[in-house]
Amino acid sequence: MSYCRQEGKDKIIFATKEDHETPSSAELVADDPDDPYEEQGLILPNGDINWNCPCLGGMASGPCGEQFKSAFSCFHYSTEEIKGSDCVDQFRAMQECMQKYPDLYPQEDENDEKSSKDLEAASMEGSAAKEEKGSS
Repeated sequence: MSYCRQEGKDKIIFATKEDHETPSSAELVADDPDDPYEEQGLILPNGDINWNCPCLGGMASGPCGEQFKSAFSCFHYSTEEIKGSDCVDQFRAMQECMQKYPDLYPQEDENDEKSSKDLEAASMEGSAAKEEKGSS
């Protein structure tokens, strides 16, 4: 015999083997694309930015959230030939804010910088070698 019990904020449901043998009578409700509480991804169907998207990693709500929103909005709505080229001031303000909170927004450490520079140098050397072979 199945039963429920409440423990604080939790509801504990005990089910028997017989409870699981009968098919469920639950009905699925179709997703409402206009439901503001439903995860829609980064860009909502109307083209607006979904600031609650987990893909933003909380950037919109941290101590530099307003600067992030300003920079990201500028980039998203930018109509410049080079998208976002009109947003340099907003991104600079965001970067300055993030530098005030190094524990929350860690900078690329020296090892990462060095390895990316080494990778870039190796790539350039490879390109130069290909050019030399192509010109002979």
